[in-house]
Amino acid sequence: MTLWILVTIVCGYLVGCLHGSTVAHWISGVNLKETGVKNAGASNAMIVLGKRYGALVALIDIGKGVFAVIAVRLLAEHFGLQTEYINLLLFTIGAAVIFGHNFPFHMNFNGGKGTATVIGVLFAIDWRFGLAGFILFILVALISDILVFGVIMLYITLLVMAVWLEGHWPILIAIILFFMSIWKHIENFKRILKGTEPRIRASFKKKQKHSA
Repeated sequence: MTLWILVTIVCGYLVGCLHGSTVAHWISGVNLKETGVKNAGASNAMIVLGKRYGALVALIDIGKGVFAVIAVRLLAEHFGLQTEYINLLLFTIGAAVIFGHNFPFHMNFNGGKGTATVIGVLFAIDWRFGLAGFILFILVALISDILVFGVIMLYITLLVMAVWLEGHWPILIAIILFFMSIWKHIENFKRILKGTEPRIRASFKKKQKHSA
C-alpha cells in the first residue's frame, strides 16, 4: 500500500503542475503570473484575457482533478483494493493534484489557489458532494459578495465528504487541505478585515462599464 500511496502522490503532483494558465500563456503569449492580479487561475485569465481564456483555464484546471481521481479509482478497482484503501487513494491523489496546482515546481512553487481543481476533485470523488459544494460555493460567494467565503465552502464540503466515507485518513487529508486553503487566502482575509477586499458585484459593474 505504501508504494501505491507514493506513486499516487508523485503522479498527482505532476498532473497538478499542468496549469491551464500555462496553456493560456502558450496561446496568447501573456504570462498571467506577471499581469492582472498575478495569479495563475481562471479568474485572472478572465480579467486579463477575456471569457474564452477564463473558460479554457477553468476547464483544464477542473479537468485535471477529474482525470486524476477517475484514473486512480479505475486502477484501484481493477486491482481489487478494499473500499477503505480506495477512499484513501482518492483523497491522496486529489490532495496531490491540488498541491501541484498551488505549488508547481516550474513556477517557483507559487501557483494558483486551487479553486477550480478542488471542484474537479469533489465531482470526481462523488458527484453529489461536488454538486452540493459547487452550489454552496456560488450561493455563499454571491450572498456574502466575497469570493473567498465561497471557496472555503468547497473545502468544508470536502471535509464533510471525508467524514461520510470510510476511513480516518481522508478526514486528515481534508483537514490539511482546509488549512492550506486558509493559508493561501491569508491576504484575502487581511483585506477583508481592512475592508479592502474586492467585492463580486463591484467587479461585475466594472466589467459592464468597460464593455459599454
